[in-house]
Amino acid sequence: MGHTFHFHGENLCALPSGALHWPQQGVLVASDLHFGKAERLARRGGSLLPPYETRATLAKLDGELERTGARTVVCLGDSFDDLDAASGLDAEDRLWLLRLMAGRDWTWILGNHDAGPTDLGGAHRAEVRMGPLMMRHIATDAEGEISGHYHPKARLAGRSHPCFLIDRARVILPAFGTYTGGLRAEDRVLTDIMAPGAIAVLTGRQALAIPMPGR
Repeated sequence: MGHTFHFHGENLCALPSGALHWPQQGVLVASDLHFGKAERLARRGGSLLPPYETRATLAKLDGELERTGARTVVCLGDSFDDLDAASGLDAEDRLWLLRLMAGRDWTWILGNHDAGPTDLGGAHRAEVRMGPLMMRHIATDAEGEISGHYHPKARLAGRSHPCFLIDRARVILPAFGTYTGGLRAEDRVLTDIMAPGAIAVLTGRQALAIPMPGR
């Protein structure tokens, strides 16, 4: 049900969940999990959200790891809504995350929300190169780049869907986390980044590729 595409010599699959699978290398990539968002908003006096978004995101991540069998995981930044959220995870959620990490090569890319290491283990990197692909939080003008940050969304039949944005040079992942919001794909910020002919791959029950709005 995913959308498979050829990118810089590699076959990748944009999954309906919003994660990216690299089957030949056993790699699963997810961006902007924003664990602890409800807790962070409550701590800072913001809007009150049901405190279940971390558990919902963990369940989705657990399901993708089970389905893909990935042994390497790269989280592309903003995995935690801030660094206090990382240290303040509910004990049950923390154990669930540590169970998912156990036995896997796990890399946390630093984001603008969590620009520092946590005490959860794994590798902490500003960016990581894997073969021909460079993984970082925010897109640059590099070739073969996989990033997140913008939480792109696109509309189809009046409904908004988190989406991947893909052109020949780069892939921007949707936010994987629950309650994350998003930026319209036709926003100037994104149309300035993506090349003409870019596609949007909508997430949901199945991955659906459409021309990127505004390109």
